[in-house]
Amino acid sequence: MDAFRGRSQTTKGIWIARCVEVEPCTVVLDLEGTDGRERGEDDTAFEKQSALFALAISDIVLINMWCHDIGREQAANKPLLKTVFQVMMRLFSPRKTTLLFVIRDKTRTPLEHLEPVLREDIQKIWNSVAKPEAHKDTPISEFFNVQVTALSSFEEKEEQFREQVQQLRQRFSNSIAPGGLAGDRRGVVPASGFLFSSQQIWKVIRENKDLDLPAHKVMVATVRCDEIANEKFGCITSDKEWLDLESAVQSGPVPGFGKKLGNIVDVHLQEYDKEAVYFDEAVRKGKRQHLESRIINLVQPAFQKMLAHLRMKALEKFKAGLNSSLESGKGFAAAVRDNTECSIKEFEQGCADAVIKQANWDCSKILEKARRDIEDHALSIRESKLSELTTHAKEKLRKALAEPVESLFDAADQTTWASIRNVYRRETESILPEFLKTLCGFEMEYAPAEEMVSKLRDYARSVVESKAKDEASKVLIHMKERFTTVFSHDKDSIPRVWTGKEDVRAIAKDARSAALKLLSVMVGIRWDDEPDGIESILTSTLLEGSVVSKIASAASADPLASTTWEEIPPKQTMITPSQCKSLWKQFKAETEFTITQAVSTQQAHRRGNSKLPPPWAIVAIAILGFNEIMALLRNPIYLFLLFVGYLIFKALAVQLDVSREFQNGVVPGIFSVSAKLLPTIQNLVNKVAAEQQPEHHHHPPPAIEPPQPQMQPPPLLLSPRSPMSELRRLHMPPSSPRKVASPSPSSSSSSAVSSPRHVAEDQKPRSEVAGHESNIADSIV
Repeated sequence: MDAFRGRSQTTKGIWIARCVEVEPCTVVLDLEGTDGRERGEDDTAFEKQSALFALAISDIVLINMWCHDIGREQAANKPLLKTVFQVMMRLFSPRKTTLLFVIRDKTRTPLEHLEPVLREDIQKIWNSVAKPEAHKDTPISEFFNVQVTALSSFEEKEEQFREQVQQLRQRFSNSIAPGGLAGDRRGVVPASGFLFSSQQIWKVIRENKDLDLPAHKVMVATVRCDEIANEKFGCITSDKEWLDLESAVQSGPVPGFGKKLGNIVDVHLQEYDKEAVYFDEAVRKGKRQHLESRIINLVQPAFQKMLAHLRMKALEKFKAGLNSSLESGKGFAAAVRDNTECSIKEFEQGCADAVIKQANWDCSKILEKARRDIEDHALSIRESKLSELTTHAKEKLRKALAEPVESLFDAADQTTWASIRNVYRRETESILPEFLKTLCGFEMEYAPAEEMVSKLRDYARSVVESKAKDEASKVLIHMKERFTTVFSHDKDSIPRVWTGKEDVRAIAKDARSAALKLLSVMVGIRWDDEPDGIESILTSTLLEGSVVSKIASAASADPLASTTWEEIPPKQTMITPSQCKSLWKQFKAETEFTITQAVSTQQAHRRGNSKLPPPWAIVAIAILGFNEIMALLRNPIYLFLLFVGYLIFKALAVQLDVSREFQNGVVPGIFSVSAKLLPTIQNLVNKVAAEQQPEHHHHPPPAIEPPQPQMQPPPLLLSPRSPMSELRRLHMPPSSPRKVASPSPSSSSSSAVSSPRHVAEDQKPRSEVAGHESNIADSIV
């Protein structure tokens, strides 16, 4: 209050604060003054309620009273104190409260004369209060500790006023100590329960009708409007139209939901207005707002369900539209943008249709969720499409690089890595721009797109490097294959025939040189065009190593005694120098047999082509056997017998198949031929005797006996007197029977020479040749 601008109310309601620098903890409640102009004469209920509240919860109550009002009835607030005392005695149990009357603007009248008058007035008020039977004779001192103090005028004696206020303040220090202002207080409430206790006390005071008696029309309007509102709320809960709408919205979106729901709410609110139109306006509006709030809370779950359906519908529309746009070849970003705009627009229209005018429902949160759902789905599809494009590009790179690189390594030479680099450059320049062009439909920023292209380029490198390492792990096999190809084939890729005229040493050196070149290609990955001397190092160290070079290498450092190459970084090294040395040793050991076999073949070829004895042997035979030669020439019978003996020996050799028997070794051949010699001679003699017998006796040839079912013994176990027909029957195949008397070249050869084991192993061409020779031998015999 500014005194220069007039007088007005300084406190409205009840203000609470903690005292500063006062111990123990003291809480002060500042109450609105009584008899204020602002409230008027019709609103004194709060004055009574606040005064009673202060008396009920406080240990000390300060009551300001003007000095010149002492002795007056209304100005001294006697009726207010009387009402408060009376209600307090009825509502609350007795407790000790200090009533500190502060006399303001003290006059010349001494305090000793003012205090008795004031105490007498308080006693009269206490005596006039209707008390319960239990406290009918209880003195005021049991409930109140009345004390009086005075303050000078602030305007006339400001310094003295401040000094007196400071002294009064000092009285509140240690106020609960014995002898203090509240030293004899009772019914103390703990600080933790102060809030609850205050709420309950205020609730009791507010519900007490002795302090607040509203107007009769307000009470009637309150009761009747409550009844009308409850009746209308019950009507809407059982309304068939509302129940059908609520049931329909559970299964899917309802067209015109907002309009239908708004009409239902309007009908019941209008019915309320019709019935409550004649009651107090303030009460009627308040109850209508409460009814409207209850109805909104009732229908809001259905509205939320409707929004959930709209949200799902918008997402499904976006999915279908996006798939259709992508299938038509539209760019991904443009398709997402257009379909998002279309779906959100439809969702907003659905929300506007679902909202009712009676409710201030906010659809921004559900709209944000729908937009987030669409964005999440678009992001997942985008990641899926990008992953699919990347996988497709990787597969194309792998197919375009793996097989060409593998074929280049199979035919490795000095230009292998240059060719690999050209293939890598050609395929990446063909596939990556196409991939980058596809990314334009996603409207990606330059940096992410370039990063994806860079990863694909790295992947292409990894495909080449992986294939190179795979081939390097099989380098020994490739070296042996390269050696075999060069060593066993001429320049026209025709297999070599070792006739004895070839230079095996030179061919072996060329083949090893080719294998060494392949090894030099496999030692490391070469992405740059700079030449290196690895091939020359390997050639000088491994291929051209002689006694002189070994002595020189002993004097100097071995270039292969290391784990790294100077020209190739360690990360790109596939075969270290020391591994090259070890591989070369293994390679030489495994190819040595091939060279040895070639040399042996040449020697065997030379021996096979030398049919005649050496010239010196021919001269020696001619000189030393001159007499024998002349004897044969003078006597032709010797020459005829010699010729016949040669034919017999040749026939036996054919029948016995001497060359086949001696394939398994000399000693086994001798034993086998010796065991079959005598039976073979007997068979030949019996055969000749059987063929000559029809010519002398002119008897018809006997018929062939049918084969017996029992097992026949092998030919070597036959008796020397067995007929030729029995031998022929045992050795002829069952599918081609012959007469005994008719000569058969194939049957004679098979029956006279081979045992059953050898017959099974013989091939058809050999049998035909042997049969032809046997026929000649039989004719000769």
